Amino acid sequence: MKVRPSALIWRVQDNKTEVLLMRYNYGGQDVLALPGGNPDRGEILPETIVREIREELGVSVDVGEMILAGEMLLTERNDDVLHVVFAARNLQGTPALNPAETSALELVWQPIADLPHLNLYPNIGERLQSWFSSATYLGYVGRIEQQYFG
Repeated sequence: MKVRPSALIWRVQDNKTEVLLMRYNYGGQDVLALPGGNPDRGEILPETIVREIREELGVSVDVGEMILAGEMLLTERNDDVLHVVFAARNLQGTPALNPAETSALELVWQPIADLPHLNLYPNIGERLQSWFSSATYLGYVGRIEQQYFG
């Protein structure tokens, strides 16, 4: 099983809270994901997030509390993935994609009200939306049901 830590980065714009997402295209479908990536050997998960965000987006953040962890059990063609989402605060700089470090096509800020309706990887839009209303640790959420992207 692979582990993929990611960062929930948000801002308030015109009295709406928005979340930073990266847009990819898999199998002809647009898919949105939180910034994050794969740990290097000897790296703890918050360090991975700091490094990945610096490399892929050219900004820095402070990694805070873990919001949730959940598993995606995929087909035999792919490794299963444990997704771990952390709150990221104190965004320093303006995020911009570094094409040498990511295959993402663009960065998008999405209102939290839209999260349950987006094609997210992993499929945790409703859970993230509920975190904003309660700001409490969601914990282990078990299996994350996800559509497969070819």
